[in-house]
Amino acid sequence: MARREIVLIVEDEPLLRMLAAESIEADGYEAVEAGHADDAILILESRPDIDIVFTDINMPGSMDGLKLAHYVRDRWPPVRIITTSGRAQLTETMLPLNSQFLPKPYQASDLTAALHRLA
Repeated sequence: MARREIVLIVEDEPLLRMLAAESIEADGYEAVEAGHADDAILILESRPDIDIVFTDINMPGSMDGLKLAHYVRDRWPPVRIITTSGRAQLTETMLPLNSQFLPKPYQASDLTAALHRLA
């Protein structure tokens, strides 16, 4: 049996993080959760099995989600990245290579489609 892909969800709003995790797991992925970039980096350092990072852009902490996305691309090049925001509108040139932007509010089907496009 093939290993389920693991998605690290980085979202500071607990309800949005929980809803994203439910949607991701319903689609057959394993979800791991972090409340901000610092926690996400600790998880990535301890879990080499993370396949995808799904991060909000606007977050408190030492770096926002866009900086986290670029950090992940530089440090863990194989990890695929989806960024999301209800405030920022990002262009492809602002994003790390081979990543996607999903505007908020999004439906579960939008997240599923973004995950499948990365596959």
